[in-house]
Amino acid sequence: MTDDRLNLPQGTLDLLILKAISAEPLHGWAISERIRNVSRDALQVPQGSLYPALHRLERRGWIRAEWGASENNRKAKFYELTRAGRSQLDAETDAWERLTRAVSLLLKMG
Repeated sequence: MTDDRLNLPQGTLDLLILKAISAEPLHGWAISERIRNVSRDALQVPQGSLYPALHRLERRGWIRAEWGASENNRKAKFYELTRAGRSQLDAETDAWERLTRAVSLLLKMG
């Protein structure tokens, strides 16, 4: 059996986190699970990478955190996008799509 997980390119984690919480606030473990599930297990975010990224995004004003109860009734910090975070998500999504189109063109050249 091969390991089909992918290594994230530098800077991609922020985009994935912003997208993961774009529909609803989530706590850290739920963010990593959403990324893993939606990517069909190809992307797995280690806790040691996730929480520093969440703190960085919060310092930049792109997300805000609020304490609440998780689905198993444990105290958890829930993260949600701010208005600035939604703008950043839009900008990063556009940049990612332009980049992947350009790389795709290069990979297809004869």
